[in-house]
Amino acid sequence: MAAPASSLPPQTEPAARPWYRQLYFWVLTAIATGIMTGWLWPSVGVALEPVGTTFVAAIKMLITPIVFLTIVAGIGGVDSLGRVGRVGLKSLAYFQAGTLVALLVGLIAVNLFQPGAGVHAHPGDLHLTGDAARYVKDGKGQSWWHFLTDLVPTSAVGAFAEGNILQVIFFAVLFGIALKAVGPIGEPIVDGVTRLSAVVFKILHYIMLAAPVGAFGAMAFTIGKYGVSTLTSLGQLIALSYGTSAFFVIVILGSVTAFLKVNIFRLLRYLREELLLVLGTSSSESALPRLMTKLEGLGIRRDIVGLTVPTGYSFNLDGSSIYLSLAAVYIAQATDTPLSIGRQLGLLAVMILTSKGSGGITGAGFIALAATLSTVGTVPAAGIMLIFGIDKFMSECRALTNLAGNSVATLVVARWERVLDVTRVNEMLRSKTPVALGTPEATEPAPAPPATLTKA
Repeated sequence: MAAPASSLPPQTEPAARPWYRQLYFWVLTAIATGIMTGWLWPSVGVALEPVGTTFVAAIKMLITPIVFLTIVAGIGGVDSLGRVGRVGLKSLAYFQAGTLVALLVGLIAVNLFQPGAGVHAHPGDLHLTGDAARYVKDGKGQSWWHFLTDLVPTSAVGAFAEGNILQVIFFAVLFGIALKAVGPIGEPIVDGVTRLSAVVFKILHYIMLAAPVGAFGAMAFTIGKYGVSTLTSLGQLIALSYGTSAFFVIVILGSVTAFLKVNIFRLLRYLREELLLVLGTSSSESALPRLMTKLEGLGIRRDIVGLTVPTGYSFNLDGSSIYLSLAAVYIAQATDTPLSIGRQLGLLAVMILTSKGSGGITGAGFIALAATLSTVGTVPAAGIMLIFGIDKFMSECRALTNLAGNSVATLVVARWERVLDVTRVNEMLRSKTPVALGTPEATEPAPAPPATLTKA
């Protein structure tokens, strides 16, 4: 029987800040200002590129330390190593199911609306240049099993230096398991890792004060370089990408959260600052540390957040999966390449693998697409030039969907582990005061509630 609400520890809630002091307001204002700047003064917008890239670099500077410290602290704090393995396997099982559904949704949408029909582009007339050529070269160098061989770093320090999240996760899991296995000897290290995490999150709090400036620079550069006309060219494909992703988030993920007795719209509202940050910087990585803090703020156990969210950035890329289905079949339609149902299912089987493990790579969507087309060979890889000009705008859609998907995945795994306190989650989602970075509430989540609280 569920414990009465009065038995829960009292929650103290700080006074809500006025709307004009909220981060999301200033990020949204910066995005709008950046669009206007890039549109009216393109040369100024292009010159502002370092502003956006510097902010994203500052965030990436902290991603690998935060991922490492969070995973180690989470594993070091559990009472059983079996729980760690159980959480990891459940996360991977859900990721695989989510990827398959996302690919199928994209495949159905592109066949239903056929945005590439009527383009009649001849593959021989398409020439790879610049970054597009580099992405295709990188993609051809990747086999379908590359994410398995790339999992083990040649150097632990190198994984941190290169910002390879997947390799950092691998090393952090091994380190955390070893730390737990040595018993009392490792307890002071676990305590030190927890204290160091608080310091790193405080640094993140300082960096986030510059989020509006970074979003302004990134958006001004995008519009200044590619022009507003890029937003309207190939508009049908862009609209289909955003519409399909919105359907996936609201209907598919919304059905999952409804099963958990959580409202998807309230969850998105709770994560509005992170979503706007992703929109402004076109990088889901920029919101990873804050996302982990927000999910811990919902009362989700640290080891679940620490394992599910970082791993999801490599294995649960719902937005990227939708993009791969749309882009691959669009290129086939635009180049008049016949694709039977069997060939499309073959594409899907390859995309299940090529979509993994590239979350931390610049141009990851293009690289995964090139790897898919190169592996299958039925669709001309040079066809990616048809969508290269609008990929920047589609990448924002991918990043937003990836963030939403990983948030829901964390709730699912917590429920699967019977430690999801739905009452607390809904109370936090209804609250108008978000979790603040750098506070004890943000860095030290509340103790996990009794399992009886989570039974349906």
